[in-house]
Amino acid sequence: MTFLDTSQFEKKLFLDGWVEAALQHPVREPASGKVLFNVGLAGPAEVRSAAYSARGAQRSWVAMPRAARAAIFRKAADLFERHAADITQVAGRETGSIAPKIGVELEMAAGICREAAGMLTQPQGLILPSDGTRMSLARRVPHGVVGIISPFNFPLILSIRAVAPALAAGNTVVLKPDLRTPVTGGYLIARVFEEAGLPTGCLQVLPGGAEAGEAICTDPNIAMVSFTGSTAVGRRVGELAGKHLKKVTLELGGKNALVILDDADVAVAASNAAWGAFLHQGQICMTTGLVFVHDSIYDALVAALAEKAGHLPVG
Repeated sequence: MTFLDTSQFEKKLFLDGWVEAALQHPVREPASGKVLFNVGLAGPAEVRSAAYSARGAQRSWVAMPRAARAAIFRKAADLFERHAADITQVAGRETGSIAPKIGVELEMAAGICREAAGMLTQPQGLILPSDGTRMSLARRVPHGVVGIISPFNFPLILSIRAVAPALAAGNTVVLKPDLRTPVTGGYLIARVFEEAGLPTGCLQVLPGGAEAGEAICTDPNIAMVSFTGSTAVGRRVGELAGKHLKKVTLELGGKNALVILDDADVAVAASNAAWGAFLHQGQICMTTGLVFVHDSIYDALVAALAEKAGHLPVG
């Protein structure tokens, strides 16, 4: 059995460990449309159960000695690196990514986990101004449970960058990865932290649709929501989080412009535009979605960019 073997998560949810799900969802390979595996499909009931359990686990998690918690993050980082070849095979097929792109995600995931380990030795408060002989202190404390909703394009990075710091700050986590990439964006992280020794209940991973996402935004046991995705859905997340007085972070869609002036080297400019627009099929939040070109080199730039596009292999 490999580190990321299909049998470990087939038709399952990660809810206080691997459990059989009542409903399943097929995950298809973007390159072929073939079903790679089926994962469990969570709804509001599963979110409610996971959030309740995570809240209970949070008290013992934050009470664990700092050195022991830091060791879990360092081991997680080592696991991302040690099993990179196995992970790349599964993640590449699920996400439609070339190996170097997965390599970047794995490298960043390991780095984020090591940064999280370092958070546990950082100051957790401030001395505030006060009068006379009195001392006034402010201390940072965990929210409790953080709900994380992550997207499909860079699923490992955009999940672990929220999961690891939230855990390091003493919170527990309910993670809902995108249904297109539930393994790379969710179950992989569950496997890594399970192997690293994270206590049961501290991380719950529930692939689900809009109903599960809304349940995360409204559940009384979840105190904060982190969302990365479209502007339209972000508005809904912000609305629900505000209504329920939850702290919320939103990273939403954008339209990024590249400006090419008349003194540019056309070949270099076309190469940069192609890289910025077409890398990972354009499925990047910083992708070049708009190009402003000076009239004097417009035709030459369009021709060079079209030539670049014509040489890109598909499939």
